[in-house]
Amino acid sequence: MGEGRDIVLEIELHGAQQIKATRPDAILVFVRPPSREEQQRRLQGRGDPEHHVVERLRKAEDEERQGAEIADVVVINDDLERAVGEIEGIIRAARGLSR
Repeated sequence: MGEGRDIVLEIELHGAQQIKATRPDAILVFVRPPSREEQQRRLQGRGDPEHHVVERLRKAEDEERQGAEIADVVVINDDLERAVGEIEGIIRAARGLSR
């Protein structure tokens, strides 16, 4: 990567594992919903088909455990503005450490 560039990727667990393997200096931020009920409400609210909602919720527990294990930081997305601000703070802090 070029010096002075931040790259933010929204990726699944497998992709995060690949990034960490190839870029050990990458900072992994795991963003999780505040609750399983809220996750279900959000999935349904965006119009996901019910079978997709059920499958996503089924996988969520294991993914959250694994995501929290490999992540450098976990952010709970209970309020979008707060979560974005927290992630921006993480990026600013990382810039301070690396530059």
